[in-house]
Order: sequence, then structure tokens, then C-alpha cells
Amino acid sequence: MWLLRKIAFPFSLIYALAVYVRNKLYDIGVLTSEHYETPTICVGNLSVGGTGKTPMIEYLIRYFGHSHQIAVLSRGYRRKSKGFVLAASTSTVEELGDEPYQIHFKFPEVRVAVDSDRRNGIVQLQKRVGPDLILLDDAFQHRRVKADMNILLTSFESLYIDDWYLPSGNLRDGLSQVNRAQYVVVTKCPENLSLSEKDQIKRKLGVQDTKTILFSYLKYDGELRSEGAPLPLQDLSGKRVTLVTGIANPEPFVHYLKSKGITIDHMAFKDHHFFTSREIASFKTKELLVTTEKDYVRLKGKVANLYYLPIRHVFFEEDEAVLLSGLEGFMMPNP
Repeated sequence: MWLLRKIAFPFSLIYALAVYVRNKLYDIGVLTSEHYETPTICVGNLSVGGTGKTPMIEYLIRYFGHSHQIAVLSRGYRRKSKGFVLAASTSTVEELGDEPYQIHFKFPEVRVAVDSDRRNGIVQLQKRVGPDLILLDDAFQHRRVKADMNILLTSFESLYIDDWYLPSGNLRDGLSQVNRAQYVVVTKCPENLSLSEKDQIKRKLGVQDTKTILFSYLKYDGELRSEGAPLPLQDLSGKRVTLVTGIANPEPFVHYLKSKGITIDHMAFKDHHFFTSREIASFKTKELLVTTEKDYVRLKGKVANLYYLPIRHVFFEEDEAVLLSGLEGFMMPNP
């Protein structure tokens, strides 16, 4: 893979030029962005790969959901349907894609829709649902829509500033575009991240307003969940389980389970992988199968003894105060 990325370096220069020209055309108004009456918050990143967009969407749902009708609009990556699809009780993971289905499954009160054309998706949601707020999942590069707020995520271990353009690297947008974001969130940080380490990262990222750089870490639940009774992790200490992952970076998950004294047989697949019948047959031979929330929605009902471990974004106290201050002023509560 390293050699292939080196060989692809000339193509990454072409890609970088295309990204620059496209953004410039939007910046000078040759290409136009549409703004909508319904307030919108975009959660995205500059690089491909897992930065924790879905947990961030869930964080916003928990914050706004008690007082507003929320809709989530996603592209529905690798779904097997086309056009605009509004999630219903009969919807499947194949129709919506794994991450939108996860949100639909977890928050049934939230209206979830998928459409690769975000403009059309917003219009359809306004007509059919009339939400108070639309959360745009992974739409930072979709500049045909001008969101009211952009929250840009970057992983602690893979900061966008250290990346390079596709296909040699994972960068899919220009570094200067970070200044379109109202907040930059460094995700998956160590829980003991010091103030001096934060300041070092802030200086490195080159954001105009360092006050808008926030830090969070992933908090794992203490229990495995399934359609049945929960299973405390402490009950698995000293035991061997099979871990199935189809996410961009499973290492933090693997490390966490091992830190609990659990022996792991790890079956790793590519991000957004749809499991084949042969793979599912193999899973059925395992005594206990542990997976992520995203993979669980693709496997539930197909494999017995299947559990997932919930995770959520947790902001450091001082960073959460900054974000909540911005969110409080973003929308006035409904009377």
C-alpha cells in the first residue's frame, strides 16, 4: 500500500489542483451555494476515514432533540438505493446505508433521509417533514449547500495538517477550507490530554481563531448491548471473544477491549463492508461475537450471540462549555 501511494503521487497533484480550482470557483461566486430557511448544521472532515462523524451527529441530536424536531440528511454511502429516501419503520440498512440506519435505529423519533444531492434532500425534508433543524452528515465538501454552522472533525492520531491529497494520502479537501468551519474538533484524544498538548496542536493546525479548536475523546459504555439483556464487560475479563469490525480505524476499540482483560480474535474488514453469506456463516460458528454499533445494524437478526459496544463523544469540560455556548445561541428554543 505504501508503494502504491508513492506511485500515485503525480495523480494526487492533479487531484489537489482540481480541489483548489473548484473551491476557488465557489469563493469568487462562479459556482453558487444555496442557503435554506431551515437552520442547518454540517458535520464533516477534510480527510477520508473515521473521525467520529456519527457520534458527533448523535451528540447534536441529544442536545437539540428535547426541544426541536430534528432531521438528519446523509449521502447514504454504499447504500443500494438511489435518489431521495426517507427512513420509515420498514427501511433496511441496504436502503439507507449503515450510518444513517444506525441513527434511524437508535433515534426513532428523528427523521433520517439519504440523498447524494443535498439540495434536493433539504427541499424534500422541508416539504415532507418540516423540521426545525437539519443535521448534514458528511457534507463539508458539498458546497452547493451553505450550512449555517460547520463543525469540522479531525482525529488526534491523524490530524489533517499531517495528511496529503488523495490518492497518495487521505486528504480530500484543501487545508485552507478549515477556515469555513465555525468549530474544529480534535476527536479521539487521550483522556489525559494536557493543556500544553492542546496548545501545541492549536498552533500546529493553523486555524485563524484558535478559540474554536475543541477537543474530545470517545467514551465507551461499560456494557455490551444486544436485543436481549446487556452484558457487563467485567464478565468477559480473562475470556476470549471474536471481534468483527468494518470501520476505518478499529485500533482504539481493540485497545479498549484488551485493556479490560479480554482476549481478542479480530476479524477486520474495510469500512462500510457489507458482509457476505459466507462471512455470516463463519460468524455463526463463534461463541460470542462483539462488534461496533455501525456493524451491528448490518448483522442484527443474522447472527446469534451478537453484541455491540456503544460509544459517544465526550468533550473536555472547558471545550464543551465553548461548544454549548455556540449551540445555545444557534437556535432559540421553541415556545
